[in-house]
Amino acid sequence: MNSLLGTVGSLPAIAMFASTVAALAASHDAITQEELVRRTQELCDAVVPGNKEPWQKYFADDAVYSDEKGRTLNKSALVADITPLPQGYSGTIKVVNPKSLVHGDTAVLSYDLDETETIFGQNLAAHYHVTDTWLRRNGQWRIIASQAHRYYEDPATGHVDPKKLAGYIGTYELAPGETRTVSVEGETLAMQRNGRKEQLFPETCDLFFRKGVEGRILFRRDAAGKVDALIDRRNNEDVVWRKAN
Repeated sequence: MNSLLGTVGSLPAIAMFASTVAALAASHDAITQEELVRRTQELCDAVVPGNKEPWQKYFADDAVYSDEKGRTLNKSALVADITPLPQGYSGTIKVVNPKSLVHGDTAVLSYDLDETETIFGQNLAAHYHVTDTWLRRNGQWRIIASQAHRYYEDPATGHVDPKKLAGYIGTYELAPGETRTVSVEGETLAMQRNGRKEQLFPETCDLFFRKGVEGRILFRRDAAGKVDALIDRRNNEDVVWRKAN
């Protein structure tokens, strides 16, 4: 009897010990932002040499990857996409500005990527934002979903002969009562609609852009070489404003 009571009396202590062991195990399996960033940088460092191993290791078999080109890839297609840069190409990808949320078996890491690329001595740069969702299964953290997009950047400003700017001046009509006017201010073009004026920056002849605005403003010419329309080109789709005067 005394032995039995002693055993029963020790049950709370046993339960507490088991709970502590379980908590320590869970803590051991937890993941930190620093570790998420370390793994992500390992993935990035593997891109230039085309090292598939980290991508095979850190992505779940049922992962979904959506890239900045609009493609959605499964793990097999993603890993197959990791190939060495061609000869004459080099570059780096750095993880910056990470933010994370870790809750139970789920972790979300949101971050920017600063990419530099050198192509036969010519330097390029690009900036992306990525959000990865990590899931813990059987004590292993793997990426279950990833989505990337590229930050918009204005094109390089080109040069247009100021003497040719007068050919763009005029009123352009989309529909009755819906017009845009183009004028010359100094050595630049200005476009105005409903009292809002925007400066047009040349990219090349007849092709202009507005800073911070995706798309292009293209001036179309007729068979005689005169401007007959202003084309607002958005993601390769055109809205045509015909020249009224």
